Amino acid sequence: MKHSHAIVWMDSKEARIFSFNADDVQSEHIKAHAPHHKVHRGTKTADTAYFHEIAEAVSGTREWLLVGPAGTKTEFVHYLEKHLPAARKAIVGVEAMDHPTDGELLAHARKAFKAIDRMQSNTPG
Repeated sequence: MKHSHAIVWMDSKEARIFSFNADDVQSEHIKAHAPHHKVHRGTKTADTAYFHEIAEAVSGTREWLLVGPAGTKTEFVHYLEKHLPAARKAIVGVEAMDHPTDGELLAHARKAFKAIDRMQSNTPG
């Protein structure tokens, strides 16, 4: 079942994804393929297989939030802009967030989407 909303919490090692609607929640956990892969001078390279797997997990979702610590989420947004612009357009927010529990993450998402949905219903169309 495809859901209308999702939240993705990610760092360089893993992603936790919750897709949901009013009646159902599905979760997925994705491990990075190369969480410590580096090139010369200590610069990390993007784990494109990891990014692609996350993008697949939220494909078909109408709107989703991207949250997490550090810069991996920014790298992911750049990856989406270049390779999957439709997935990038579905992101309604990118936020810094440390390491919440699954319950805290889902509660944050539900609260955020209530506000987003309210704003969209009040927008003249």
